[in-house]
Amino acid sequence: MTDTVNVKGPKNHGSKLGGSHTTIIGGRAGKKIVSLVGQHPEVKKIIPSVITVKGKANSGGMLSARIQRPDDRGNLRLLISHGTSFQELRLVTTVGSFGEGERIMEEINSLLFDD
Repeated sequence: MTDTVNVKGPKNHGSKLGGSHTTIIGGRAGKKIVSLVGQHPEVKKIIPSVITVKGKANSGGMLSARIQRPDDRGNLRLLISHGTSFQELRLVTTVGSFGEGERIMEEINSLLFDD
């Protein structure tokens, strides 16, 4: 018998993370945010976009994340900023309307800001 425990829980973000690259800014904290968002049952896929750097200040700094308004199909955008860098991640959802996308946006933002 081993000391490890197999816990069945929500899918981790690794199965939902896709696109041409999977780099997330913010190190462990950034990955924790993406993992938290990926646990929502109506988020089907998380697609990272390019990382943009503004200015020449030192890297690092405060990490923040917020969900932006949905498009007409209910898909969302997650904006993560870390110091002078920021990255947009597209969230493909299972819903098909703007109103349902707003509901998901409010649910995920409440998860992000409860920490």
